[in-house]
Amino acid sequence: MFSQIQYLVKNSPKMKFFNAALTLLAVASTSSAFTPAAKFGVRTMAAPSVFELEAKKSIEDLSDDELKGKKVLVRCDVNVPLDGKTITDDTRIRSSIPTIEYLKSKGAIVTVCSHLGRPTDGPEDKFSLGPCAERMSELLGQTVTLAPDCIGEDVAKIVGDAAEGDVIMLENTRFYKEETKNEPEFVEKLAAPFDLFVNDAFGTAHRAHASTEGVTKFLSPSVSGFLLAKELEYLDGAVTSGEKPMAAIVGGSKVSSKITVLNALLDKCDKIIIGGGMVFTFLKAKGLGVGTSLVEDDFVETAKEVLEKAEKLGKQILLPSDIIVADSFAPDAKTQVVAVDAIPDGWMGLDNGPETTKEQKEALSDCKTVIMNGPMGVFEFEAFAKGTFGIVDILADITKDGAVTIIGGGDSVAACEQSGRASEMSHISTGGGASLELLEGKILPGVAALADK
Repeated sequence: MFSQIQYLVKNSPKMKFFNAALTLLAVASTSSAFTPAAKFGVRTMAAPSVFELEAKKSIEDLSDDELKGKKVLVRCDVNVPLDGKTITDDTRIRSSIPTIEYLKSKGAIVTVCSHLGRPTDGPEDKFSLGPCAERMSELLGQTVTLAPDCIGEDVAKIVGDAAEGDVIMLENTRFYKEETKNEPEFVEKLAAPFDLFVNDAFGTAHRAHASTEGVTKFLSPSVSGFLLAKELEYLDGAVTSGEKPMAAIVGGSKVSSKITVLNALLDKCDKIIIGGGMVFTFLKAKGLGVGTSLVEDDFVETAKEVLEKAEKLGKQILLPSDIIVADSFAPDAKTQVVAVDAIPDGWMGLDNGPETTKEQKEALSDCKTVIMNGPMGVFEFEAFAKGTFGIVDILADITKDGAVTIIGGGDSVAACEQSGRASEMSHISTGGGASLELLEGKILPGVAALADK
C-alpha cells in the first residue's frame, strides 16, 4: 500500500509488503476497565465490511525537488496526557519524530499541527501545545517554535521567515470550533502558508476535520507520513495475513462499546479472551450472580447472542474462572479471591484472579497473532493490577517465541508502558477510534483524502 513501509513477519527471513484491503482489528479502549458506565440503548448491528483502499502516496514517493525548500504542513497526533503542564506519556510525540526528521533531511520547512484535549470555548492555557513543543525540541535536538495561533498573519510570518530544516508547531487547532466542523473558510486560512500536506496522525484519521481532511482540498500533494503508513500496513498485515491461531484480548467496562468489534473478532479470530467490567454482563448472561459488579442490563441478551455465535462458529471465548472482588471501588478496599460462580452479595469484581491468568497463559501459548485491547482490571489501583500485568507478561513472553503481538487502545498501551514491557511487543498502536471505525466498515476520511499513487 505504501512504498518502503515494511511489516516483519515473525519466523521469516524476509520483509513482507502488504497492500490494498484494510481490515483493522486493533480496537479502541478509551475507558477504565471497570469504571461505571452510562446505559446505552440497544442499536442494530450491521455486519462489518472490508474497506478496500487504493494505494496512497507517502512522503517517500515524493522527489527531493518536491520537498526541498517547501513549506510542509504535517498533521501529527500530539494529544498526550498531561498532569498540569507535565507530559506523563510522550509516546505520540516520539512516534512523530521519524517523519519530521525525514522532511528536515530533505530541506523542507516543517510545521506541525495537532489538537490537544477538548477545549470548549476558544483558547485555554491548559490545552496549549507549549509542553508538546518543548518535548519535541528535546527529541529533535533543536528549537521547535510554538506559533501563537494556528491561522493568521503571525503564523504566516513565522512560516515565511523560517529556513530549511526549521520546525514550527502551530497552537491547538481545536481552539477554533471551525476545526471540527471542517468549515471551508477556516480550512483555507489553515492551509494558506503551506505548499503541501502530510498526514501522520492515524489516531485522528477517522475524523473529517479541517486539519485532517479539509486541507487536502487546498494543498497538493497530500500524502501519508511514516507513522500513518506503518499503522495501516502493520495492522492490516498482521490481521489479514497473520499466522493462525489468532487471538484477541478484549477488555474495558462496556459491552455496548465493543459489541460490533466482538462480532467482527469472532469472524477473524480463533480465540477471544474477555476481561474488564464487561465480564460481568457476560456472567449475568450465563445466569451467574455478580454482586454489585458493573453490569449493562440492556446488553445481557446481546452477550448471550455473542456466546451463541461463538459456539456456532466453533470459536473459543474465555471468561475468567476466578475473580478478585472488593467491598468498594477504592484502592484500599477489602479484597478476596473467589470462584466466578461465588461472587458474594455486596462485593464487586475488579480484577481477574490468579487461576484465570494461568488459563489465559495456556490459551495463548500456541497463538501466532494476538491483538490486545483493554485491561483486565482496575490496574490504576495496585490491588487490582495483577490480572492486567499478568497478561502483558504473557504477551511479552510469546512475542519472544515468535508471535506477533499488537497493543491497541489507550489503557492497553498505558498498562504495557507501566509494566516496563512495552518495547517487547511487536507493535504498539497510537490509534483508537480510527481502527474501530474501519472495523465497522467506515471509511477513514483522513486517509481517503490523500493522493493516490
